Amino acid sequence: MFTGIVQCVGTVRDVTPRDGDSEIRVDVDGLPESRLAPGASVAVNGVCLTVTRRGGGSASFDVSRETLALTTLGRLTAGSRVNLEPALVLADTLGGHLVSGHVDGIGEVLALEPDARSTRMRLRVPAELARYVARKGSLCVDGVSLTVNAVAGDRADVNLVPHTLRSTIMEDYRPGTAVNIEVDLIARYLERLVADGK
Repeated sequence: MFTGIVQCVGTVRDVTPRDGDSEIRVDVDGLPESRLAPGASVAVNGVCLTVTRRGGGSASFDVSRETLALTTLGRLTAGSRVNLEPALVLADTLGGHLVSGHVDGIGEVLALEPDARSTRMRLRVPAELARYVARKGSLCVDGVSLTVNAVAGDRADVNLVPHTLRSTIMEDYRPGTAVNIEVDLIARYLERLVADGK
């Protein structure tokens, strides 16, 4: 589990094809070494990955064919910047919202507009996920916990405060940028419970 509060931005050192899937190696100097032992979970752009090797300021992760197909990780190349968050431990502050690291789909940045000192970002979320997005609800975008300001159909607006822009890869976003989307866990489970109760 994660909180959607990005701890640092890392840089992909290399992406190595491995018999149909990939291994990625990422600079992780900004994360505590105690949270990066082999077997530990790290959210990379919101995708929960397992550390396989550690050393020289980097960590390596295996990325399955399923993950490559259903997230933006298949688009990473050497030099790509990525949001990083180590797995939540019970002593941590839950500053964002509960995030599983299981990406639901790929969204798209439609527009970025100044909004006082913040930036208002409009997203297109996959149509099948739109029903889980609610005004003032939580949405995880590339591993960042955000509050939905407005929603209409498959469009959602969020505000990016200056700290979020400085501390994540979101300062690199442009219209057309593809992003990993994870909807709120509670919304998904509530729908299942309601459906099963009918």
